[in-house]
Amino acid sequence: MSQSSAPGEKLKRKRREKEAEEEEEEEPIGGDIEDLFSDKETQKIRMSLLDWYDANQRDLPWRKRNNESEKERRAYEVWVSEIMLQQTRVQTVLEYYKRWMHKWPTIYDLAQASLEEVNEMWAGLGYYRRGRFLLEGAKMVVAGKDGFPNQVSSLMKVKGIGEYTAGAIASIAFNEAVPVVDGNVIRVLARLKAISANPKDRLTNRNFWKLAAQLVDPSRPGDFNQSLMELGATLCTVSKPSCSSCPVSSQCRAYSLSLENRTISVTDYPTKVVKAKPRCDFCSVCVLEILNLERNQSGGRFVLVKRPEEGLLAGLWEFPSVILDKEAGLATRRNAINLYLKDAFQVEPKKTCTIVSRKELGEFVHIFTHIRRKVYVELLVVQLTGLTANYFFLSRSLFYMDMDITIVRNIDKKLLSSLCHTMWYR
Repeated sequence: MSQSSAPGEKLKRKRREKEAEEEEEEEPIGGDIEDLFSDKETQKIRMSLLDWYDANQRDLPWRKRNNESEKERRAYEVWVSEIMLQQTRVQTVLEYYKRWMHKWPTIYDLAQASLEEVNEMWAGLGYYRRGRFLLEGAKMVVAGKDGFPNQVSSLMKVKGIGEYTAGAIASIAFNEAVPVVDGNVIRVLARLKAISANPKDRLTNRNFWKLAAQLVDPSRPGDFNQSLMELGATLCTVSKPSCSSCPVSSQCRAYSLSLENRTISVTDYPTKVVKAKPRCDFCSVCVLEILNLERNQSGGRFVLVKRPEEGLLAGLWEFPSVILDKEAGLATRRNAINLYLKDAFQVEPKKTCTIVSRKELGEFVHIFTHIRRKVYVELLVVQLTGLTANYFFLSRSLFYMDMDITIVRNIDKKLLSSLCHTMWYR
């Protein structure tokens, strides 16, 4: 070999070695997942789970046998149910799902809805962004004119549909042999293979998808995927698995290890990941009631402000509120609210209004995924004068100072009395 070719050969060899290292990182099942299921294990798990599912599945309104003539409607129903079920219990979802389907039985009906209607229907279900994405996705599908996407690759192009939801829709509604992996499926697979690797790790998570893909029954992919999720939801639970009733306990490595060694428990799998502690913040809320005594009208009007279209509680209406730097006493909270009302609405005691009454309604804690928010609520009743009064009483809905504002004539008194449990009006 000539000297001039040596550097080139070395470069090629290094490139090949690097590619081999990367290949080794991607190809193994990862962590302590040594191998895939054997063909014999796969067939037995499929048969056992499907037999069990046929006999024991819960009667849920979004579970129906496929009808060739109604696949698009079936896909829509699966989509709505899966989005509602994200981080929400089945019992909570049932009534919401029934009301939703009564109002918007098809994707074409939903596509005609407004965000306000969707938020109102979603109220109390939490994670409002899910409802907004459903609406945006429906509008996108209907505008496409090509019908409902029927494969994972095309479904994932729809707003709000990720890999899991795409897999659920494609397998259940369109019989595509693709996997789905959620928390329940991870728990079942981790116990079947006794996988102690961190399930939140990116590579480990991808390898759970590989295992799930290997198990999917090509003749009944939707039913099989639902059987895995059903097993995790009903028998293979987080803290009290019913191993004696489990249809695949004979294939379960974690169960076998627990029988061999009393120090090992099935619940050791999957590895429990310590959740990040939510940050704490504080919020002062003012229920602002505006009287119009000069016009001899009884009752008042309440001011609601629309939140930004992006971020926390995007697009929802709320009472005027201020985020505080830290926990604060009554005087500090009222000063913060006074400044906000002055800057936002030109509502200023002694200048543009007279305070009729002002009282504390209470305080409560609202837990978001990553925030623990302590909320202080007060009711402020004022009588406005001059141009400010005209501003609030001539219009019910307006745009002012870079904010959408709506003026509500009446608010259910139960809402005011229950503000320690409910914050957002729509």
